[in-house]
Amino acid sequence: MSNTAGRDGGVQSVDRAISVLEILARRGEAGVSEVAAEIDVHKSTAFRLLGALEGRGLVEQAEDRGKYRLGFGLIPLAGAVSDRLDVTRQGREVCKQMAVAMGETINVAVLQKQWAVNVDQARGPSTVATHNWIGRLTPLHSTSSGKVLLAHLDEKRRAALLAGGMERFTAHTVRTVAALEKELAQVRADGYAVAVEEYEVGLNAIAAPVHDQSGDVVAAVSVSGPSYRLDEPRLAELVVPLKAGTAEISRRMGWLG
Repeated sequence: MSNTAGRDGGVQSVDRAISVLEILARRGEAGVSEVAAEIDVHKSTAFRLLGALEGRGLVEQAEDRGKYRLGFGLIPLAGAVSDRLDVTRQGREVCKQMAVAMGETINVAVLQKQWAVNVDQARGPSTVATHNWIGRLTPLHSTSSGKVLLAHLDEKRRAALLAGGMERFTAHTVRTVAALEKELAQVRADGYAVAVEEYEVGLNAIAAPVHDQSGDVVAAVSVSGPSYRLDEPRLAELVVPLKAGTAEISRRMGWLG
């Protein structure tokens, strides 16, 4: 095959991959057969394209296996992706206000497979040097946002996620499922979760849930900062304003609870 033919084949593959992303953006979810029909290729070709995109985190399989949807791997490539997430649109102004009032970093995280992925961030006046968390995949069991998301899953799904193990990041990371389940029950009762140097030494955080119009928890909003500034007494002070902020975002999402 000539170099020109190789280049043409490569361009065609890129064109088809982009078409797949456009199909998923338009339809929300689609199976291999649907994708193959739309781009007029054999099912095996569509399967390879979806597999390659899934390997890069650009698409992911939906709950019912066989269906695909856009993945959060797109977020660090194009910030505009997060703008299309309803929770970021509805919550951005509230998060900015919270960041200014609390003087710390505010993050919005959603569940992606076995991770909490940060889809939006607002920084307070004290956090100029803080690194960007947008697009960052963080563990569920050792972060405040992750605990909120885990706490509101059904037992079967939560058990499946925890069956993969619980990596120890610091001396404070919870190590057993039993201990974590006890903590998650408290999270559901209190309406917030705390992580004190569980993911990174010197980093503390507190998070609360965001509900959609049906009452389901669709995201977690966290306040995080260095442990010398965001110590446990300070975390306790932030519970009320944090829950007020997430209640406002939930209200904007259509939740009447």
